[in-house]
Amino acid sequence: MRRRWHRWSRRRRVITVLLLVALLAIPLPLSAYAVSLRLHYTGDPAPRALTRGRDAVWLGHAWVDGRKTTADVTALAERLATTGVRDLYVHAGPLEHDGSLAVTKVSPTARWFTDAMGEAAPGVRVQAWLGDIVQPAKNPGMDLEDPAVRDRVTASSAAVLDQGFDGIHFDFEPVHSGSAGFLAVLDQVHRLAAERGVPLSVAAAQIDPLWSLNSVALAVADEGKWWSQDYFAEVARRVEQIAVMSYDTAMPLESLYGGYVAKQTRLALEVTPAHVDLLMGLPAYWEDNFSHRGRAETVEAAVRGARLGLGTNPKQNFGLAIYVDFTATEAHWTAYRTGWVKP
Repeated sequence: MRRRWHRWSRRRRVITVLLLVALLAIPLPLSAYAVSLRLHYTGDPAPRALTRGRDAVWLGHAWVDGRKTTADVTALAERLATTGVRDLYVHAGPLEHDGSLAVTKVSPTARWFTDAMGEAAPGVRVQAWLGDIVQPAKNPGMDLEDPAVRDRVTASSAAVLDQGFDGIHFDFEPVHSGSAGFLAVLDQVHRLAAERGVPLSVAAAQIDPLWSLNSVALAVADEGKWWSQDYFAEVARRVEQIAVMSYDTAMPLESLYGGYVAKQTRLALEVTPAHVDLLMGLPAYWEDNFSHRGRAETVEAAVRGARLGLGTNPKQNFGLAIYVDFTATEAHWTAYRTGWVKP
């Protein structure tokens, strides 16, 4: 072997060494990371890690385009009465790439819905869920670095508030960690929300869990999935409510997914201001692909992971957010209620 090694070219020897290093260096850290996630999922949740009445549900567009009836509103209000849900994020967009929104065309029955929910469930806030694909992305999208676009987003936010919504909920994707344009539009719309006396909330990316992994994704594919913890804090300081999209994690096992949610909960709690509501998302839908393993990403695991991550933290403005009503099954609702509302 020694003679054969010396007969190889220098290039071949270097490549062989690099491959051996990769074979040893990559699996070992990943294995250690998997073990750490599994440890995050061990133990029993704290008895007081239960709903604080600050939960939420993302609702589909059918509630504001004429497909729903008064009977649907009544049924929704009855379902919510056995939960800790205080906020509904109702899809009232999408925004055009230039930031504009034709509200009478896109959500013609929004005023009916906000009035009907106000009567059926007076303690529940109905927020307008607005969003769009954001540049840079592979497809055309909204350029949040453009002040004119931000002005139109602000005008669109004012227009939906005129339809009776109790707040604005943004879901712009993919927002790269460090985006100045996203922070600028939050500042601008937050001033509008404050003038109207309503909350501004945002669907947030997950926090970078490991080794500045997000910088690798940006360098390789120009796609940033995670935010740094510092950038998460910058976003949280500009809103009244931040809901982490804690799903589509590529975790292969339920225990690893639950541990991932527990860790995300702890990372978010560390930097979310005391006066800001923090919510962790629950995957009430089924997909089975590289980024989302249906058997791993369950509502049960997300609820338990969030409870473990919350621990004995006294933060009262903490909750869970169910994504999304039109895919949520009775089993999903039961898992939420039995694990978080009445464990």
